[in-house]
Amino acid sequence: MDVRIEQSWKSQLAAEWDKQYFINLTSFVREQYSTRTVFPPASKIFAAFDACPFDTVKVIILGQDPYHDVGQANGLCFSVSPGIPMPPSLVNIFREIHDDTGAEIPSDGDLSRWAKQGVLLLNSTLTVEAHRAGSHQGRGWEEFTDEVVMRLAKDREHLVFMLWGSYAIKKGAFIDRSRHMVLTSPHPSPLSAYRGFFGNHHFSQANAYLSSHGQTPIIW
Repeated sequence: MDVRIEQSWKSQLAAEWDKQYFINLTSFVREQYSTRTVFPPASKIFAAFDACPFDTVKVIILGQDPYHDVGQANGLCFSVSPGIPMPPSLVNIFREIHDDTGAEIPSDGDLSRWAKQGVLLLNSTLTVEAHRAGSHQGRGWEEFTDEVVMRLAKDREHLVFMLWGSYAIKKGAFIDRSRHMVLTSPHPSPLSAYRGFFGNHHFSQANAYLSSHGQTPIIW
């Protein structure tokens, strides 16, 4: 199967394209886009990979579903394009960055600037039907993104994995902590941010780890 994805990822994940689960997933996604309103735009399903080639990844942030309201999802987890109001979780992320590093809170929620520096902004499920959170879960995306995390954890060294909330923590449970930094906390959602996301200092910890292994820190 010819999948339109950045070339290094296309090569890394070559074994997935012709597996039955991915063939079934592709059929489901095509049918959904042709009959329903689905986010993100089809051209941006693999935007996280296109913006951050395999060998440039330094930090992985794991989300769950794309945003499911009109205009929000742009293929990068937690990110919204310029001009789109910031969702509450993203507001809380910027608040923690400000408190942790002193960085100013930006005027928009476009996280492509992080992706260009090596932050893979990966949702576990890459598509969602409009206004129906979780509607594309259990269709094969999770198996695909599990393989993405596995490939990074096994084939790269000294990466930082940010796992926020029980779902992300479970997804990254297998990662070898002796080879990578794994940072866990509650999710930045308003429902849980006060239970330990605020004050987790993940952004300064990530940069200290990257610096200690000869990598350029992220400008958060």
